[in-house]
Amino acid sequence: MPLRLSALLCAFALSTALPAAAQETAPLPDYVIAQFGTPPTIPTGQLADAIETAADMAFVESMQQGTWGRDQTLALDEIAASGDPRLAWIISDLMRFVTSPQLNFVLSEAAATLLEIDTPTENTWGIVTDHLIAWDIPEPPDYLRFKRAIFTAIVPEWDPLFVPGDIDWRLVSWGGVLIDDRAFDTTDEPCNCIPAADNPEVTDAASATWLKDDDIVFGVEVNGEYRAYPRQIMEVREMVNDTLGGRDLGIPYCTLCGAAQAYFTDQLPAGVDRPILRTSGLLSRSNKVMYDLTTYSVFDTFLGHAVTGPLADKGIKLEQAAVITTDWGTWKTAHPETTVLAEYLALGRNPDFRNGRDANGPIFPVGDVDPRLPVHEDIIGIVTASGQPVAFQRSKALVALRKGDDIAYENIRLKLDAGGIRAVDANGADLGSHQSFWFAWSQFHPDTALWPG
Repeated sequence: MPLRLSALLCAFALSTALPAAAQETAPLPDYVIAQFGTPPTIPTGQLADAIETAADMAFVESMQQGTWGRDQTLALDEIAASGDPRLAWIISDLMRFVTSPQLNFVLSEAAATLLEIDTPTENTWGIVTDHLIAWDIPEPPDYLRFKRAIFTAIVPEWDPLFVPGDIDWRLVSWGGVLIDDRAFDTTDEPCNCIPAADNPEVTDAASATWLKDDDIVFGVEVNGEYRAYPRQIMEVREMVNDTLGGRDLGIPYCTLCGAAQAYFTDQLPAGVDRPILRTSGLLSRSNKVMYDLTTYSVFDTFLGHAVTGPLADKGIKLEQAAVITTDWGTWKTAHPETTVLAEYLALGRNPDFRNGRDANGPIFPVGDVDPRLPVHEDIIGIVTASGQPVAFQRSKALVALRKGDDIAYENIRLKLDAGGIRAVDANGADLGSHQSFWFAWSQFHPDTALWPG
């Protein structure tokens, strides 16, 4: 009897003869082999017609029809027997949405066969996807078509986002929430999403009696105007479109990466409207995928580059302002003129994902993590004038700066600011640094330098 996919899924170019040649990939670091083992041989080229037909049956027609039956099972068996590990990416995409233990096992068994690993019995999607990422298994031909069919069958509103661009679609997964596609300046309209705050109400420091001095805030200064964004609010909103010091800002906060960033969304090339940043509900290696509500251009949240859509075509890269992670008491003492987001924006919630949900490491697959620091070690990240990314271990940098030591790397100087750390140049000009977890910074900047080395 066919399994009804609508009951199995969460609420909300391929062929069979393998090409003769195997794909050569860059050697993997020893720590990847130690953790994940040796990857399987990767074929190159197109798939034979029979596998493409099987993939259409298993991954496209099943989503269109909303059922998984005998035809899909036979198609999956043919895919598993193909010996092409690239196909495990599509299986992983479907596994992310499946809630039926029966179908999940069938899919994980097929993926494990392709990857030549033991079939996982728990955290099946995570284990399969971690291996795919760590081994850097290439995507199969026509991958985006299959991925779009799966994802947009679940959330049709994602369709404008799933287009070609400078984005690694292999790494994009579902974060468990729906897209925030509400119109600009509709902060108070409810949604089944993570609701961005547009033009948020603010108060002066004296009126923010609801904040305790040891509450964490993200401080931003633009043209001599200061504002605090309490983590309590940012963990609920995850995105703010604001104006400060006469400049428009988009401020994403990735709870999974421990990273609040501030991007200027004005002073762009002629003909480019202000991007209105929203949370898509998608993740890229555990980092939120943000997009522009006006053009549906996807941005690399960590780097500020438009990677798809009209804004990518125009080469839009958002300039970054510094974000100072500190406590409310120290921030308001250092900057008594500061404003702060109003309490009601927290929607009555007070989550602490860092010390709760995420306390034991990333909850979504990230593959391998550079072992030079623990995954959740806080770093201050910045890119030098020469283009070299560098991460400063926050705990050690704070000790050194409080002792009066100088910390410099190429054109970068670190200084204390209201209990946090700011990166400036030799003249004291802000360079737009921010804090994040080590795993996030190192995977988006795999060639990063580390201070202290």
